[in-house]
Amino acid sequence: MKAYVYGAGGAAIADIAKPAPKGTQVLVKVHACSLNRADLGMAKGHAHGSAGGAGTVLGMEWAGEVAALGPEAKGVKVGDRIMGSGSAAFAEYTLADHGRLFRTPSNMNFEEAATLPVALATMHNAVVTVGGLQAGQSVLIQGASSGVGLMAMQIAKLKGASLVVGSSTDATRRGRLKEFGADLAIDSADPGWVDQVLKATNGEGVDLIVDQVSGKVANQNLAATRIKGRIVNVGRLGGTHADFNFDLHAARRINYIGVTFRTRTVEEIREIFDAIKKDIWAAVEGRKLQLPIDKVFNFGDIGAAFAHMEANKHLGKIVVTL
Repeated sequence: MKAYVYGAGGAAIADIAKPAPKGTQVLVKVHACSLNRADLGMAKGHAHGSAGGAGTVLGMEWAGEVAALGPEAKGVKVGDRIMGSGSAAFAEYTLADHGRLFRTPSNMNFEEAATLPVALATMHNAVVTVGGLQAGQSVLIQGASSGVGLMAMQIAKLKGASLVVGSSTDATRRGRLKEFGADLAIDSADPGWVDQVLKATNGEGVDLIVDQVSGKVANQNLAATRIKGRIVNVGRLGGTHADFNFDLHAARRINYIGVTFRTRTVEEIREIFDAIKKDIWAAVEGRKLQLPIDKVFNFGDIGAAFAHMEANKHLGKIVVTL
């Protein structure tokens, strides 16, 4: 089968053996997949958790049909339309754990479905489960113009947030954040953004920050969070190391929490998918939670899809069809 594989000469389409499902695995015939920021690093040979390096089939999320079941796989049958996340998504067939799947709603095509699994899992966990957002509270999403950021704002609105603030350093994308739930759009490269947040919250700061940037905005985040507020760190687009004001952190008694899928067990990931199904799946089926598709590429042009993401001018998801 065809797959997009990282090798000695970089990432390229190659012929590899079709996988066979074992245990709780499901074999999926992939119809569409979408790119995520981590894919760029893996296409250059960088590891993402335990995955990466020569011979790695790239890709993290997909939509397709069940082609075969492992002996312990439950909950789906051959022919079911599904979407999910995991490794080796950029291929004609991929394997997924049976607990890391969503049924694709009948009113959604494969391209639309392929945009959702990573954003839903990442941001329901960060905003609701870990971030503990309650109706009437305020939230700031750092890096809001990314696919997961757009989803975070929508989930926050769905859960009754009184104020949703989204950040983007790109003026065009920042101007569109209100389409996806932002009440206030800020530029995190502007030194005055903290004052804007404080003004919007009567000087108190937001209840929750979901931070995909970190690095250079870490101390500003502390200043923009209310006393006894929460910061959930889900990324490091602003760098992996930076100065940190421990005194301000202590003075504001902020609960600072780090989350990632890279170190989660399959059991923990199953719990996240179950929580989504119980809490917000009706909103997914009702198309209240969805992401825009920036551009669709054929699988043969997947290299161009990566170049489009590398250019960083898109808003929404970049999708590849097979």
